[in-house]
Amino acid sequence: MPRHIQRSNAWKSVIRSRVEHVFADQKSQTGLFVRTVGITRATTRIGLANIVYNMRRFLFLERMNASA
Repeated sequence: MPRHIQRSNAWKSVIRSRVEHVFADQKSQTGLFVRTVGITRATTRIGLANIVYNMRRFLFLERMNASA
C-alpha cells in the first residue's frame, strides 16, 4: 500500500475511534435511541445527550485531576 494511503487511513482511524467511543458511551449510558417525529425533536434529544456526556466527562476529568 502506498505511503500516502497508509497515512490517510491512520488519520481516519484516529478520528473514527474518538467519535465511536462517544457514541458508544451515549448509547450504553443514556440509552440513546432517537425515534421521534420531526427533526427539531431529534436534534433536541441528541443535543441533550451530548450535554449529559460532556458533563459526565468533565466530572470524570475533574476527579482525575484532583487525585493527581
